[in-house]
Amino acid sequence: MSLIKSINARRVWDSRGNPTVEVDVILENGVLGRAIAPAGASRGTREAIDLRDGGPKLRGKDIQNALASVNGPIASALRGMDASDQAEVDAAILALDASALKETLGGNATVATSLAVLHAAATDARKPLWRHVADHYNCTPSLPLPEIQIFGGGAHAGRRVDIQDFMVVVPGAFSFDEVMEITSEIYFAAGDIMAQRGKLAGVADEGGWWPMFDSNEEALETLVAAIEKAGETPGKNVAISLDIAASEFGSNGKYRLALEDREMDSGALIDMLGRWMDAYPILSIEDPVGEDDRDGMIEFTRRFGDHVQIIGDDYLVTNANLVKEASSDAACNAVLIKVNQAGTVSESVETFMAAQAAGWGAIVSARSGESEDTSISHLSTGLGGGQLKVGSFQRSERMVKWNECLRIQDELGAHSFVGGAPFKGTWWDRA
Repeated sequence: MSLIKSINARRVWDSRGNPTVEVDVILENGVLGRAIAPAGASRGTREAIDLRDGGPKLRGKDIQNALASVNGPIASALRGMDASDQAEVDAAILALDASALKETLGGNATVATSLAVLHAAATDARKPLWRHVADHYNCTPSLPLPEIQIFGGGAHAGRRVDIQDFMVVVPGAFSFDEVMEITSEIYFAAGDIMAQRGKLAGVADEGGWWPMFDSNEEALETLVAAIEKAGETPGKNVAISLDIAASEFGSNGKYRLALEDREMDSGALIDMLGRWMDAYPILSIEDPVGEDDRDGMIEFTRRFGDHVQIIGDDYLVTNANLVKEASSDAACNAVLIKVNQAGTVSESVETFMAAQAAGWGAIVSARSGESEDTSISHLSTGLGGGQLKVGSFQRSERMVKWNECLRIQDELGAHSFVGGAPFKGTWWDRA
């Protein structure tokens, strides 16, 4: 048995310069597992809450209370438990916090601990983390298809454009390495075009270009131009993926595009996105309407769900019950998996399994506040999740996760790359 001897939390710093929680789990045989909690800027109201101290220090974002949660009640409860039994460990954590969103312990405390236990168990089993995940959950491992940001917007770029992520996917690639090469060409072509047009303001939170566009659609036009400048044909090997993050600019079925100074209802927003899909090679759309717009999500899925991927992020917050409800409603056909939204590994895997049972896609995702932690590269591979969303092609907290996938590719082999499999049945597959 891989018994937990001690648990210790420390304050470290994320990619936005904010404090976050790092946890060490040490087993009785000396094995160490370590993980760092990420943090989101665009957050669903129903996701696990980071416990922050408030007050004037560090703009209220210090995490001494979260550290106390780990070093106190969590460490006491888990000491002597078997780290290889992830479900039991996570259940013990959850038993300490009866609140709906982990307000008592803090989602940042629970997720760092849960991931650190997973790492300790993998090391103790002398397996890479992806292999431990695959074996533990009886999954077939595969290298995911990356979803990579080119332009940042919304909460990731000072709301300079309303849409949060303008991304590319390369379903026509034959290996993970080929995706990286093609994306590199597109990323820097986009930067060149923006600089030439006087549209480049810098780099956004997740490493994508910080734009100075005059409209949201100008970003799409520029992205198509960048794909072509990189020598690719839009809609052939390369397609576009959008994170609308509509909850950031609307509620109660009403939406305001600040960049264009216009307001619209849910129907008008859906119509606008429909026109974009007619005009541009968009293969995937995340949170096309707000998290409180159930009717809008059902309608969007009814109209477009047979030929594009429709992802619930804020709408589903890595919650298995919400996935089941949405599947019953025929709302969405894919879910974003963010471990810190759920708060533990077990809850995240439960959500992944619920998506699989519904016949949905699943995209394991990073957050805008990230670190050198590579857990999600291994989770996505080990679960055979199919897709991975990390951010952009710049900034080390992003590249460390992409580079980890390249190392895993050397272990698994290029044949393990899923390529366009997640988009089977969409317009890309049928073209």
